[in-house]
Amino acid sequence: MRLHGLLSFPLTPFTADDKVDLAVFADHLEQQIAAAPAALFVACGTGEFTALALDEYRDLVATAVRVADGRLPVVSGCGGGPRMAREFALAAAECGADGLLLLPPYLVTSTPGGLVEHVRYVAAATELPLVVYQRANAVLDEAAALALLDLPTVTGIKDGRGDVDAMLRLVTAVRTSGHPRAAEFGFLNGLPTAELSVQAYRAIGVECYSSAVLCFAPDLATAFHRAVERDDREAIQLLLAEFYLPLVALRDRVPGYAVALVKAGARLAGLDLGRVRPPLVDASPEHVRELAAILARGRAALATVVE
Repeated sequence: MRLHGLLSFPLTPFTADDKVDLAVFADHLEQQIAAAPAALFVACGTGEFTALALDEYRDLVATAVRVADGRLPVVSGCGGGPRMAREFALAAAECGADGLLLLPPYLVTSTPGGLVEHVRYVAAATELPLVVYQRANAVLDEAAALALLDLPTVTGIKDGRGDVDAMLRLVTAVRTSGHPRAAEFGFLNGLPTAELSVQAYRAIGVECYSSAVLCFAPDLATAFHRAVERDDREAIQLLLAEFYLPLVALRDRVPGYAVALVKAGARLAGLDLGRVRPPLVDASPEHVRELAAILARGRAALATVVE
């Protein structure tokens, strides 16, 4: 499961009475697929994995598999403690997912070697390809990255730390290891609003990245990606200055806005995915108005980009 291009991390919609809204989810997925991402990563961080019950998770993964209908891979999140992660991984396999994204273990801090054993434990539950999400308490070093190559279903590392120097060390260790799987092993930029770091990550050989903006402004997300692909520095800088940097400044004002602000953006785009579940908090009306103004600035800048 070596992925190339832009990655979609769909939101999970909730009804007013706090049920998962599968009809709205299907509409959301169709909008995402229309933007031609490389894969759908459902029920992951942006999809509020930690707020989902197992039956809700099953419904979401099964719906994504049905809607995608083989047009692109469906990768589903799993995480928490080792037994919980295995339980969700098995559910994903039963629902027809094409792969797994293993989120950091719940609260527990260990060594890089301990993390490899956690990955081994979860990966053994299914034959699904598995990507390891490096973030927070899940930190790999070079030896751990090389150990992952010996786990046949582990296909890559998604980085959410933002330490480019450390990520360079992992990429270099794997690519120069001489291991039979070294060339096919994938590295993904999974930072929140990864567009800010895409140029730095591409410079170290990490070209694939996730885009939360794709969930609510696919026109801006795909235009930025095209600019990156053609190395259009002027367009990249313009969209960063007029849209992405103001968006991140707004996002950083409130913890949890990496999800809540995206849901607000989807509502502005005409698709109401409901509230976020606690402990996340919804975007305030004032901040939603600011988001609308930032979107307008971004689209005004986009109108001047020549492709």
